[in-house]
Amino acid sequence: MSGKSGQLYYKQNHLKQLRAFCMAAKTGSVSQAAEALFQSQPTVTLQIQALEREMEITLFERRGPKISLTPEGMVLLQIAQPLVDGIEGLEDNFHAHFGRLDHGQLNIAAGESTILYILPKFIKRFSAAYPGIQLKLHNVTGRDGMSMLRADKADLAVGSMLDVPDDIIYRPSMAYSPVLITPPDHPLATKKNLILKDICAYGLILPPRHLATWRMLELVFSQHGLKFKVSLEAGGWEIIKKYVALEMGISIVSGVCLTGDELLAARPLDAYIPKRSYGVVVRRGKFLNPQTKAFIDMADPVFFTRHLHETDQS
Repeated sequence: MSGKSGQLYYKQNHLKQLRAFCMAAKTGSVSQAAEALFQSQPTVTLQIQALEREMEITLFERRGPKISLTPEGMVLLQIAQPLVDGIEGLEDNFHAHFGRLDHGQLNIAAGESTILYILPKFIKRFSAAYPGIQLKLHNVTGRDGMSMLRADKADLAVGSMLDVPDDIIYRPSMAYSPVLITPPDHPLATKKNLILKDICAYGLILPPRHLATWRMLELVFSQHGLKFKVSLEAGGWEIIKKYVALEMGISIVSGVCLTGDELLAARPLDAYIPKRSYGVVVRRGKFLNPQTKAFIDMADPVFFTRHLHETDQS
């Protein structure tokens, strides 16, 4: 094999090794990596072993069928994953450079409230600008959305975050006030000088306990030495608004879900509860394909400026 052809073969083979390594790291399983890459398990194993020999490092700790990254493996993954993603997205990036973003797919993970109240205007604009891009909206909880990002099953997420893990970038770009909603004839609907303590006398209708709303309210009420009562747990702001209108209780919701057409009384609670932010969420170090960049630029035009500034400061 001549020198140039040998170098080309080495580079192509090295890319296959890195692709196998990144997929195994992502799935935590050689067999799952092989399935995702449409290769046999022995082939993927040999590619990873060859990479370990060439770099003279151990990439995985092996415990039966499951594998986990060694410290060296973690560092290589941070370096290699953007390179692998970049090669696989080369064609799309080339066409996007010349303004031709006319094919591809964009997977967005978001909660129900984000899909209902925030995303429609952005989805409509994006679809009009890039009709050839297939959009997929995944209605998931915040925890499941993070799992999809980490497994590269979603290109980005849009939503609200209280705690941001180290491997995630969250850029809030919009915020909505907390609002107490009641039936129109409820005593709190017209009460002057409404204070947080007044709410404690009535049962609240809230989203399930494991979601962020509950944690935020527990924190705020406890800071004031108060405890709230819950009369009903219900998933989704639309369901909560419906049951408040049926006089099953009152609720504290994010102003994002109020259209002004509801037969409800609304009282702002900015004096007690911080606004709830929403924004774009991506996995740190992930290669962003042109479809993802185009959508983020539409939803948050200063996202990349902030991200680059953060990178420069780190």
